[in-house]
Amino acid sequence: VQLQASGGGLAQPGGSLRLSCTASGFTLHWYATGWFRQAPGKEREAISCISVSDGNTYYADSVKGRFTMYRDTEKNTMYLQMNDLKAEDSAHYYCASDSPLGQWCSGALLGVWGRGTLVTVSS
Repeated sequence: VQLQASGGGLAQPGGSLRLSCTASGFTLHWYATGWFRQAPGKEREAISCISVSDGNTYYADSVKGRFTMYRDTEKNTMYLQMNDLKAEDSAHYYCASDSPLGQWCSGALLGVWGRGTLVTVSS
């Protein structure tokens, strides 16, 4: 049971990046899944998740209107489309199915995390 995140990199302020997270060993859309980020010296922040029951998505206020999370069930992959990036979006981004998401999204949680992918927003 694994999650593999990719797609991080360097973007300019106002630019876009898309993160991917592919699941292996389990069916992604059967579980509540989401994205976290952590910047140096800051606490980990849950930024989005998808509920199993209705597919509704949650977004933290810090990313609402700029980030979009979605899933491709055929590819067993979820994505985080990040637009209008800001310097404060710079962080390691993690995909996961774990208990902190239960505050906002319904569904079973696996307790699995992907390795982080680094996003740097700088001119």
